[in-house]
Amino acid sequence: MTNYILYDDAAIRRHLLPFTFTRPVSEIRCGILTLTEKWAHFLQAKPSFLTEPYLQTKFPFVATDDNIFINGAVCATSAIAEAVRNLAEGEALAALDQIIAYRSPFEVVDPRQELNVISFPDPIVIIQRVWDIYGENGAQIKADFAALTHDRVSQPLNDPFTRVYAPENVFLEEGAKVRASVLNAENGPIYIGKNATVSEGSVIIGPFALGEGATVNWGAKMRMNTSIGPHCKVGGEVSNSVLFGFSNKGHDGFLGNSVLGEWCNLGANCNNSNLKNDYTNVKLYSYATEAMEDTHRLFCGLFMGDFSKAGISTLFNTGTVVGVNTNVFGAGFQPKHIPSFSWGGLAEGFTEYRIEKALKVAFETVSRRGEAFGETEREILKYVFEISRGYNRK
Repeated sequence: MTNYILYDDAAIRRHLLPFTFTRPVSEIRCGILTLTEKWAHFLQAKPSFLTEPYLQTKFPFVATDDNIFINGAVCATSAIAEAVRNLAEGEALAALDQIIAYRSPFEVVDPRQELNVISFPDPIVIIQRVWDIYGENGAQIKADFAALTHDRVSQPLNDPFTRVYAPENVFLEEGAKVRASVLNAENGPIYIGKNATVSEGSVIIGPFALGEGATVNWGAKMRMNTSIGPHCKVGGEVSNSVLFGFSNKGHDGFLGNSVLGEWCNLGANCNNSNLKNDYTNVKLYSYATEAMEDTHRLFCGLFMGDFSKAGISTLFNTGTVVGVNTNVFGAGFQPKHIPSFSWGGLAEGFTEYRIEKALKVAFETVSRRGEAFGETEREILKYVFEISRGYNRK
């Protein structure tokens, strides 16, 4: 039986920090599903991971004599999956300058030089920069919706006080609840996951995805191209943004063209800017170059790594990058780059978040949701704490 392995392209992985500090590239969410889940769906197989050594305990690597190594940054489709399955040993599949996958008993450093390369004829979607996560999100919601709902029937939406536009584009999984809300799927599908809740007075515009067990709070405004991952809680106004899972933005305030990792929390009335007053391209801090990088986008908001939190009324500037396990608070617009394990704010200044205190808060954050936070998770965060000291703290 063929064994599938999702590998991290080293160059791409650095450009996807801070999210890849704590996960392989393929565990990024874009659309309804993570990239891993897309591959698992189309291959009908559970892949393993080839990632950084400190992540392998949580994301194990399994090899056999017949392996297909898949670039974890590629968004799977049925056509790509079929081409991947048909690879012979010693062959690699590529699209333009990107390797999609290769078949080999062992890892190959340079598939283009060492293997027979076959060209994939159609365009592919590959997540190469953090802004691709929200930039591709609307199209990926549509693609995932088609894949997940094919030949299936939605649970009925019987609430008499909910107004639905284009009901054929709305799908509710088992246990999903919608109360006295407006769902407008005329411009794209709306997916409500298992046991998810849309509370009274909410307005949702598709494309939109709400993950399993997630909640849209009362009176929320969910604008198009937004994905709320499993067990998140959201309120206020959210536009073209992705929350990976278990994160909260439960109160009023605006979040636009942004990406939040897992276990993040934005306090009441947190807001971010996503457009510069002079309408020039937004520049964003890059961990790959330790410098500001032109995104070539007019709209670009907040990128926040796992376990980071912001106090009430925190303001984030256009194109702000916040690392892993930070605690940000105080008056004024915060700096455009806040390194991992920082504590403080612009007005008060920043200090290093003490590692034992950070781990205790992380444990409490996860445990109160009934999830496990053990030695594996502790060791990952301790490793990120150490390597983060090497990144530029400007």
